[in-house]
Amino acid sequence: MIPEISRRALLRNTACGFGTLGLMGLLSDVQAAEPANPMAPKKPHFEPRAKRVIFLFMHGGPSSVDTFDPKPRLEKDNGKPLPFKRPLTFAEGQMGGLMKSPWQFKRYGESGLPVSDLFPHVGSCVDDICMLHSVVGDSVAHGGASLQLHTGSNTFTRPSMGSWIVYGLGSENQNLPGFITIKPSLAHGGAKNWSSAFLPAAYQGTALGNAGIKARDLVEPIENLVNRDLTPELQRYELDQLQKINRRHAFSREYDPELEGRIQAFELAFRMQTVAPEALDVSKESAATKKLYGLDREETFDFGWQCLLARRFAERGVRFIQCSHSYKWDQHSDLYRLHTKNAREVDIPISGLLKDLKARGLLKDTLVLWGAEFGRTPVAQGADGRDHNPYGYTMWLAGGGMKGGFAYGATDEFGYYAVEDRMHLHDLHATILYLLGLEHTKLTYFYGGRNFRLTDVAGNVAHKILA
Repeated sequence: MIPEISRRALLRNTACGFGTLGLMGLLSDVQAAEPANPMAPKKPHFEPRAKRVIFLFMHGGPSSVDTFDPKPRLEKDNGKPLPFKRPLTFAEGQMGGLMKSPWQFKRYGESGLPVSDLFPHVGSCVDDICMLHSVVGDSVAHGGASLQLHTGSNTFTRPSMGSWIVYGLGSENQNLPGFITIKPSLAHGGAKNWSSAFLPAAYQGTALGNAGIKARDLVEPIENLVNRDLTPELQRYELDQLQKINRRHAFSREYDPELEGRIQAFELAFRMQTVAPEALDVSKESAATKKLYGLDREETFDFGWQCLLARRFAERGVRFIQCSHSYKWDQHSDLYRLHTKNAREVDIPISGLLKDLKARGLLKDTLVLWGAEFGRTPVAQGADGRDHNPYGYTMWLAGGGMKGGFAYGATDEFGYYAVEDRMHLHDLHATILYLLGLEHTKLTYFYGGRNFRLTDVAGNVAHKILA
């Protein structure tokens, strides 16, 4: 039986006129550069300093002036009104006076960088960390701010940072996804934060659970990744028959990137059976390693498991891994109690990850990014809270060619605005791509009549922070 086929598909697959031949000639360079396997490793634009990224996303917005950016002026002027006009806020009617940090700061390491009592274990790693004290975004609400952090746009659906990176570099492991997001949030952009958007579907992130599922509930089903009722040979035969049907369906349609992505996903899922169970099985890690990540404590087990998986994925060639502590850092009230609780859940796991990567020689070519969609205001909201602040806040980078023990940029004396070496999120993205050997203005994709890129029409690399 001959499958049905549209006129356009017939012309596309049979036309051999001079116009087609001319077009093929024009596209020959592009086709030669595009591998048959979209996930095959690709050469960077220049020698990279990092090969992979681990993004530790603190969803909700930790307060910079309570974590890594101390402001003595807040101590001095506690309770006084802000001495300049306040910018747009999320909870405008509830803003009060300046509020000092309830935590003390201590200088750590040879660099002497200050870190608050919230993060003593991360403090022990500051000589490997580059603090970015002048990050700026454009959205005062979680949805737009989270989208901009992940995709470069706060208003439109765009490919995520991880998708762009895998599109540009491919993956070093063909039996695991190139982009894995562990326990992502389904809110504030949800799947759009790890979507490939108009890039081919092969570059989208693979979600491992979501924020609503406990890590222990994800550990137990690992054995179900392998079909023990069928031999690999029989599974391969079944998949081949299914793919024949899929290819026939694809042949009868206009080019459908989502359908092509599903076809490739079936292949990847089959290959993952041989490596994913081992990669996800942390039970064979030593007791010392488990303790390093906090798996011996209930309060740190969840994020510790994520960070340990991130290390295991990194050493197996996964290009971009995201761990999400979600959605916990949005303290419009009860700041002291909840920031304390949140930090206890992540401080040991983060330091464990950095120390483990360094001990294994992975930190030198693994770029670790920590941060959130924005920071929080230096003025109080209600009795004990802080509102959203995208105008100047702290994120940090470690490893992957960064200057360790280095502070870049600065906010004003209250911690509200970035005033020195202002780093817009476009600049952050441009810098991350640069560390991976990618020129952000050349990493483009033609769609809808123009070239798009992660940094839109902006972005400057922060060369001062490069080692």
